[in-house]
Amino acid sequence: MTPGLLRWPLLTTTLLALALACGVGGEKTYEGVGVVLEVQPDLKQIVIAHEDIPGLMPAMTMSFDVPDVALLSTLAPSQKIRFRLAHPERSYRILSAEILAEGEAGEAGQASGPTFAGAVAERDVAPLFRLTDQDGRSVALEDLRGKTVMLDFIFTHCTGPCPVLTGLQVDVQRALTPQQRAKTRFVSISLDPERDTPELLRAYAMKRGADLESWSFLTGKPEDVEAVLKSYGVGVIRRAGEEPAHLVATFVIDGQGRIAHRIVGLEQPAQERARLLVETAGPG
Repeated sequence: MTPGLLRWPLLTTTLLALALACGVGGEKTYEGVGVVLEVQPDLKQIVIAHEDIPGLMPAMTMSFDVPDVALLSTLAPSQKIRFRLAHPERSYRILSAEILAEGEAGEAGQASGPTFAGAVAERDVAPLFRLTDQDGRSVALEDLRGKTVMLDFIFTHCTGPCPVLTGLQVDVQRALTPQQRAKTRFVSISLDPERDTPELLRAYAMKRGADLESWSFLTGKPEDVEAVLKSYGVGVIRRAGEEPAHLVATFVIDGQGRIAHRIVGLEQPAQERARLLVETAGPG
């Protein structure tokens, strides 16, 4: 997968969502409309910002499997598509797609055109939040103004991408010089605040080698965390008896509180993440 640095303008217009239909062999399928934000050929996945898909999920940004290589090859960032998908167990598999508009992309990966409300774009002001860290202290994004912030989203009992993401960020933190570390801050927000207490977040962080002198692991009231996820456009699907399914996203926020970079997925190596962080922080 190529590094997932995405750039798109603030998006405000809603899209049409279609009713669910039945697929071949009785498999239940669903239809929706959205904008392709990234194509990941190596993983056979695409990232779509879509509107509400009735009976399946609300409007969000989410990764979907595209096992049909021929279909995958027709898709590109900025396309507006109507797609049909199935939901076998924990996966979300796109079966077909119709390109409704190619869109206009000023740069590779920059989607223009309407998508779901709430997405934040590079160069936008990062949405503010105030949550509780691993020591029970209140931490607000505005408290970190002047620092370059690397923000991500995890939960402590995740057996999938979260430990990998935290490990990547630990490598980034360790790659920084003392001077660079003094200008930066790492922030991880729990996707499961009902279970992730400050104590569990501290244990998770310590187990993975995070230096908590410059890294905050945050939780809070579920409604407060949900508001943060919505404001950053991080899609999360919660189903009874299942762990949250979510988009893996990292944001680099500059010292003035603007989104400098948005990274989707885990393929961007630690050295590239560190380079983006240092360049955003500036010389010194």
